[in-house]
Amino acid sequence: MMRNGTGGEIGDGAGDGTGRAATPLVGQSIGVIGLGLMGCPIARHLRAAGAAVTVHSRSPDPVAALAAEGFATAETPAALAACCDLVVLVVTDTAAVETVVQGGDAPGLLETLRPGTLILDMGTTAVAATRALAATVEAAGGAWVDAPVSGGQVGAEQATLTVMVGGADDDVARARPVLEVLGGRVTHCGDVGAGQVTKAANQVIVGLTIGAVAEAFALARRAGVDPARVREALMGGFAGSRILELHGQRMIDGDFTPGARMTVQRKDMAQALELAHQTGLELPATALNKTLYDGLIEAGDGALDHSALVRALDAWPARA
Repeated sequence: MMRNGTGGEIGDGAGDGTGRAATPLVGQSIGVIGLGLMGCPIARHLRAAGAAVTVHSRSPDPVAALAAEGFATAETPAALAACCDLVVLVVTDTAAVETVVQGGDAPGLLETLRPGTLILDMGTTAVAATRALAATVEAAGGAWVDAPVSGGQVGAEQATLTVMVGGADDDVARARPVLEVLGGRVTHCGDVGAGQVTKAANQVIVGLTIGAVAEAFALARRAGVDPARVREALMGGFAGSRILELHGQRMIDGDFTPGARMTVQRKDMAQALELAHQTGLELPATALNKTLYDGLIEAGDGALDHSALVRALDAWPARA
């Protein structure tokens, strides 16, 4: 069953200052499933680019909010698939992707999937599951592109996400106009699953670098030097990084409002370790780093930004 929202108009086709056309997706019917920190801004950007966007989420509040802005809504993934040529998934984990596709409490995408429908998974999903789901969707007449992202909520809101893409050339070419609306860098990494492999590598680097910044700041504080001064000095040198810039400042300010939740970072690192195990590789630093996230999540910090990893270190001030 479908419902239509009211209000809101598509842009007039003028440029947005980035060199991209304002409405490159006119005529496309796109569904977005998953309306969290990333999904809501993604849906808004696609609609602003001219697409007819239908949304669905297991949480009713963001659906109601977007309906009030003029979005069409679907009560189930199957209802959404029945009216969309391209479906974007922005859900929390592999189990959620499998449920959305195959069905669970509600009918899944496969129930009404039309021939030629492209499913674009922009979440971080296990590689083996990605390849299995892609094969199932292809057998049903659809196509699959995995396109996990880096950049967090800020990147989603500003349409500057870094997108790592896996899929067949023709399918990626079809997905590219959508991805270029959302991302500042879109890289085709290989066949289905390659995007998720790349994202696993990304999350290993992110998790370990957050840990490195946390340890460096804790060391400086214990040795009597202000971490803010240390960050200022390091930003001009070889240790400078986006993580030192953004997450380092969050650590100094003690502001752990989530852009990427600790539970999500831990899940992604667990998937990277699972992939390593499947390939016969040991990742000792990643395994150790994950235990720090495990401890903080068990202590109740899972909803905080992943930069709150600094709280795992004894040298850091205790919480108020």
